[in-house]
Amino acid sequence: MPDDALQRAAASVDRAPWLAPWREALAALAPLTHADRIAWLDAQAATRDLRNATGQRLVFAPADDAGGAAYEAHIHASGRIPTRAADRDSAHDLFNALVWLRFPAAKAQLNACQAAVLAADGVRATRGPARDAATLIDENALLLACRDSAVVREVDAMLAAHDWNALLRDARGRARWHADIVPHAFGHALLDKLLRPYKAITAHARVVHVPNGHDAAQVDAALAAWLATAPVSPRALRPLPVLGIPGWWGANEAADFYADSAVFRPQRHAG
Repeated sequence: MPDDALQRAAASVDRAPWLAPWREALAALAPLTHADRIAWLDAQAATRDLRNATGQRLVFAPADDAGGAAYEAHIHASGRIPTRAADRDSAHDLFNALVWLRFPAAKAQLNACQAAVLAADGVRATRGPARDAATLIDENALLLACRDSAVVREVDAMLAAHDWNALLRDARGRARWHADIVPHAFGHALLDKLLRPYKAITAHARVVHVPNGHDAAQVDAALAAWLATAPVSPRALRPLPVLGIPGWWGANEAADFYADSAVFRPQRHAG
């Protein structure tokens, strides 16, 4: 029986398609101590010369590395990412590290957005819309990569309308997944929740246009470009129950899976 959540992730990767991009990394990390995991992550970042938006080399650091500084501001200023060990229930910070390795440009730009808001407004009891959106993306985003701009518009419209039948249930919609529509888990809290999958897990989805939806570097560049040029707002994100994605969860092959309106909610209409 795995002793911690990262080992559980490595053991379950064959049943968890959202973890497939990190199969080799999870296999390498699972047997290591936390200190050796950090050394492995640092070696990966150094080999690829990964840096934050200010040009600082990425370093995965002890959990208390930020001291009294705000977490996002510390990363932006130093390149050092405080990283807690996994325990039996969570590998939250280690998933964050793995996302940094897979989507470094987007994570760096997202961190720059967060740091800019903190520099302008300071740490507040409630987040403004820009920091709220950045946090939702960082923690809970699911990227839907589409190779055709018309498909981007179509998928976004279906998400906005909560048209689950056309997007997820109907044969035509189901056939488009992993070809015209390629899902990529980005939020590290989302990945952590998916260690214990349940039907109602809902991501904040963002549709991105890339020539090859299976190419993580292209997806990374597309998200980074959007974060750099567009006003980041929660309104740009769409709810999507992730276990409804065809091919991600066997139970969604049942005819009545999407009939659960508590999960696959109809669109709200202004009264």
